[in-house]
Amino acid sequence: MSSTLSMARIALFVAAGLLDASMAAAHHSPAMFDATKEITLAGTVKEFQWTSPHCWIQVLVPDAAHPDAAPVEWGIEMDNPLGLLRHGWKPGSLKPGDRIVAVAHPLRDGSHGGQIVSVTLADGTPIGDGPAHPQ
Repeated sequence: MSSTLSMARIALFVAAGLLDASMAAAHHSPAMFDATKEITLAGTVKEFQWTSPHCWIQVLVPDAAHPDAAPVEWGIEMDNPLGLLRHGWKPGSLKPGDRIVAVAHPLRDGSHGGQIVSVTLADGTPIGDGPAHPQ
């Protein structure tokens, strides 16, 4: 009976290891972001998505070259909810309509997205106490 129990424990351990490995392999690389560059986006929060595997800020940024044009929507990728909690973020840290300044590593392909470096409210108050993206 104890050998059956031991075999069940071993099987459970192996299954858990395989599951963990498959989840790690499914996570994408940050290579799509240019970590050597930073962009600064001053705009209005459209949506703050507190979701796994990554939280997102959708921010509407006015086009300085075309002030009469509609703002451009940028998608800013962040860490997962637990990682953000560790750095002082909360699900209600940002709300639609909040004016923010976000600094991000831009996407290499030039599209309107990036990986967060920092976020401050329009009055200069920082949100969180450190990196808001996975290392």
